[in-house]
Amino acid sequence: MIDLIALAIQHALRPAVIANDKTYTYQDILDASFRVAAALLQDTDDLQEARVGYMISPGVDYVAVQWGIWRAGGIAVPLCISHPIPALQYTIADSGVTTLIADHEYLHLFKPWVSVQGIRLIGLPSTDHTIVGYRALPDILQARRAMILYTSGTTSLPKGVVTTHDHIKAQVTTLVSSWQWSSEDSILCVLPLHHVHGIINVVTCALWSGARLEFLHPFSVEQLFTILLSGRINLFMAVPTIYFKLITYWELLPAHEQRKCSEALSKFRLMVSGSAALPESIMNKWKAISGHTLLERYGMTEIGMGISNPYDGDRKTGYIGLPLPGVSVRLMDDHHTVVTDDHPGEIQIKGANVFNEYWNKPEATFTSFTADGWFKTGDIAILEHGYYKILGRDSIDIIKSGGYKISALEIEEVLREYPAIQDCSVIGIPDEEWGEVVAAVLVPYHNIMDLDLINPWIKSKLPGYKCPRLYKIVPELPRNAMGKVTKNDLKILFIKKA
Repeated sequence: MIDLIALAIQHALRPAVIANDKTYTYQDILDASFRVAAALLQDTDDLQEARVGYMISPGVDYVAVQWGIWRAGGIAVPLCISHPIPALQYTIADSGVTTLIADHEYLHLFKPWVSVQGIRLIGLPSTDHTIVGYRALPDILQARRAMILYTSGTTSLPKGVVTTHDHIKAQVTTLVSSWQWSSEDSILCVLPLHHVHGIINVVTCALWSGARLEFLHPFSVEQLFTILLSGRINLFMAVPTIYFKLITYWELLPAHEQRKCSEALSKFRLMVSGSAALPESIMNKWKAISGHTLLERYGMTEIGMGISNPYDGDRKTGYIGLPLPGVSVRLMDDHHTVVTDDHPGEIQIKGANVFNEYWNKPEATFTSFTADGWFKTGDIAILEHGYYKILGRDSIDIIKSGGYKISALEIEEVLREYPAIQDCSVIGIPDEEWGEVVAAVLVPYHNIMDLDLINPWIKSKLPGYKCPRLYKIVPELPRNAMGKVTKNDLKILFIKKA
């Protein structure tokens, strides 16, 4: 039996999920997932790792479908509810999905074309009906493939990351232990559920621990604040853009409401930020508002979480922290030499948390690992006083200009100090003489920006070779569902101009 299901049986009568003002116990989810499994096993006793795609809004049905796929022996392939049809078709075709489950909100999206592809489309078995009849479910070993999650695709086409139940267990148990989860915890999920941050860090950690999980869908910053202040939540995890929205909302409140909010937020046990680099300005503003130093951590679809600031201990602003228990980390330079303190290198990871393979991409899988079995993340970091600090993604955040390797993230942090800049992103633009030149895309407050004042200001802050040579002003930065800036979209702005 899958460990997660065994644990849920132990917590059967405890409240598990709150969604749409209704509370569901762990037994309710076990029953609902049984119905899903039974529907999937219509003509077989075991799905034998068949891929099952599902497009379900955040809530109890999402959990029931995911568990039902696992209990039937299938591989769960969650689909992003905000993706356009071509992106969904890519995921479905690439993973070889044979069955699709969709709730009533999304069934119409698939009906016109799934039958042509020979894909079985089924609606959502109701969570409110009792089980009628009985059938045996297959015995699922932990070593079975469990899930295919797709990478963000910020630098190339998304790849399907295959994890087993054992991988999921390793990813979850290290967080449950390191972040001191317990059955007394209660967390709110506002994250997309096609990504490791929402699925593993929030949903699975909560339900593994016997905790209570609440969903907010659709997203509303006003409703989010209401829930955060209700007193029934003691954990919160989000991406930097959500914290930015919360800060903006708080700043517009009257002074007495601000004090009330700050008092309520200070009572939380833990607040975490991830999935994108946390600007120091957001970290500092949120600490002033809530009293919390956000716990920043580092992870990827391929590894779950690998590095984290400590739950107890010094959380260093601008650093992703220390290796999590059971995770080995090293930095490797361009000469394939392990580097030590104060020298940048690629983060490489080894441990039980590391994924199995990229689905149907043996060459990409092979090239992503070193000869001695370390996963090459493609992220560049430096180790300072025992804590890792991200410099950026080698393919997009490390700008190679005139023989220098320049961190785009470092320049972004400096630009955010400029009073007229609300947000920014820094990229490298191909240049015949320099290899790449530094370019900055700026989002000004009130759409007002005098670029003539930027250059002398930033030259007083950074060496000349790190200062942007090109600028572009935009009303907002393009982002994916997890809040990461899609920098290739920004490069196009400059290339078209040229």
